[in-house]
Amino acid sequence: MAMAATAGTEVRTGGMTAEERKVIFASSLGTVFEWYDFYIYGTLGVFLAKYFFANVPPNVGFIFALLAFAAGFAVRPFGALIFGRLGDLVGRKYTFLITMSLMGIGTFFIGLLPGYGSWGIAAPIVLIALRLVQGLALGGEYGGAAIYVAEHAPANKRGYYTSWIQTTATLGLFMALLLILGIRTWMGEEAFGDWGWRIPFLLSGILLAVSIFMIIKASHQETYVLPIIGELAKKSATE
Repeated sequence: MAMAATAGTEVRTGGMTAEERKVIFASSLGTVFEWYDFYIYGTLGVFLAKYFFANVPPNVGFIFALLAFAAGFAVRPFGALIFGRLGDLVGRKYTFLITMSLMGIGTFFIGLLPGYGSWGIAAPIVLIALRLVQGLALGGEYGGAAIYVAEHAPANKRGYYTSWIQTTATLGLFMALLLILGIRTWMGEEAFGDWGWRIPFLLSGILLAVSIFMIIKASHQETYVLPIIGELAKKSATE
């Protein structure tokens, strides 16, 4: 075991392999998409308040929408605890894929969620639940992505390559702002206010597919749900 660890360290101290570059690029890009999904809620908070908190005055509804946005930040530490442990059990790659899937699915369903006029009080409740899923996913993904990149980077450049994970929050925010601005300009204020604000949420489905494809391709390994369940069962039996 010690010899294997030493050998692995020696390999990573030199130049990076093509696979290591792919892993770092895919992880960084996947994290950008995660932050995009996380931030579009806050960017479109005015429209979410209008459709999901229509039973209260507009200013109060906007405050409620911001509180739901804050709820995603509040549960991030719990996501780190849950998925950090899961990463130790089944590996960073599997956990990375799980958190990306949760984030993408949560964001996509916000784009499909009916408003207060159709679902009543159930609409804001489901919205907050989806926001909590987003927060848990980001809390688990962010630290896991940094570790995943560090494990594949050369030993003498781990700080440099993991620093790219830190930049993804800003890039994700810029991506959200630019995409929303482009869609809003293209379709006009009236159409965007009626239904166009849902498009940035729905686009997360495409971003999720791209992220998963890149992560799987980067490591050249097949990824399914059954191996994850099997690993969890095996670990539980031995502990």
